[in-house]
Amino acid sequence: MQPTELYEYDFNEWIAQQIALLKQGRTNEIDAIHLITELEEMGKSNLRELESRFIILIAHLLKWQFQPNQQSSSWRDSINEQRLQLSRLLRKTPSLKRELINTVTEVYLDALELATDDTGLAMSIFPTTCPYSIEQLLDKTFYP
Repeated sequence: MQPTELYEYDFNEWIAQQIALLKQGRTNEIDAIHLITELEEMGKSNLRELESRFIILIAHLLKWQFQPNQQSSSWRDSINEQRLQLSRLLRKTPSLKRELINTVTEVYLDALELATDDTGLAMSIFPTTCPYSIEQLLDKTFYP
């Protein structure tokens, strides 16, 4: 079976084959087109995880701040979990640190929408831009 066919038929076997070819130095046999695609997707996947973690974290911090009488251990647990996972992701992929400010700026509206949906509060109650610095977002002791 050709590498391109294997890619479509059995992705995990295709990966194993590409690794074996690389280890053997048989780079002329590599399925370069699909390998490039997969490497690009890996980078995008890490960025998507960063975005997702920040959306949930920011939404919960907004809920924490703007509904103080509703604060619960589950909100605190979610905030702590997102921070833990963000810390782990940034440790494993330090190059994502240069994406932090842009990512927070880009996902704030999604986090805001999530917070308004969860709280029932009007969007106008919340700040139009993220009120938390990167340091505050990642600080495990910060609760607004």
